[in-house]
Amino acid sequence: MTTIDAIAARQHMVDDPYYKYRGCAPDPEAPGMSAGDPDVPLDAWGPYTGDGAEAQKTRLDREKSAMAICGRCPVLALCRTYANTTVIEVDANGRQVEHLVEPEGVLGGELALTRHRTLIARRHDTTTAAPIPAPVADDMAKARTPQRRALLLALARETDPERVAALAGMDLRTANWHRSALVGMLGLDPARATRDQLLAAAVENRLIPRSTRMRPDGPWPYAAAPTADGVRQRRIAPRRPVQLVLPAMEDMPRHPRPAPDHRGPTVRVVPARPRGAAGTGLGGVQLRFVFLSPTTGPMAAAVQPPAPSGRRRTTAPSTVLEPAA
Repeated sequence: MTTIDAIAARQHMVDDPYYKYRGCAPDPEAPGMSAGDPDVPLDAWGPYTGDGAEAQKTRLDREKSAMAICGRCPVLALCRTYANTTVIEVDANGRQVEHLVEPEGVLGGELALTRHRTLIARRHDTTTAAPIPAPVADDMAKARTPQRRALLLALARETDPERVAALAGMDLRTANWHRSALVGMLGLDPARATRDQLLAAAVENRLIPRSTRMRPDGPWPYAAAPTADGVRQRRIAPRRPVQLVLPAMEDMPRHPRPAPDHRGPTVRVVPARPRGAAGTGLGGVQLRFVFLSPTTGPMAAAVQPPAPSGRRRTTAPSTVLEPAA
């Protein structure tokens, strides 16, 4: 939290001899424009108050112009100090709430979002700045047992709890119990401490050599003290994304579709005897073309061949489509 209050911070900024030369001051010749740039209106530093939503490009251009003028302002540091000061008010439930004295607009060359993030970071530092108790000598003696040292060495090599337990030569429940005990002995927070923090504390207290090669956790850290029932058995960082199902829509599993067959149908020629034909030879034989389609199945087309030479054909050849036998 800022040590200076908001009233004193603003008074220091106003009393500065260069305050009248600030960039966001009104231009004497054009009161609606800024003194730092006559093409930038004074509304560039304040929040948007027009009707409807402001276009994103318009907002970005406005903020960029205001921050460019703030960058060459003679009272930039004093303005930023004042913009990041906080005031404490009591809400309807009787709780004290801390918020920025200037929660909107561009001040001190910073956006309102940047100032809010700084305030949240200060709150987090104040909350987590509680002194960590130093390890007790008796606890350090208990932590240096061969079994717990073997567990720490296994924890440095593996991240999966089952592999850690197997590498240390113990069952999973015993390994988890020893890990929880080591977290308490080294003065770590059992609910928030990560595996990397446990190993760093073990190296600092000379439970394992500094030359030990450690496998990093990655973007999602593992818990330093997993419970036996597996509540914190895995990672303690953000949850995995959940698949959303629309209301009144059945959640049907998707099966892989078969690859399409681009080879096309194959043709097989088989002889077939025509209906009611009693002769032999070429005139009495039909050629049946069987198309083996990959999608519709086999189909056959029987075509009557042309009549032999010397005999005049009076009827056109017929084409019969029938399923293949």
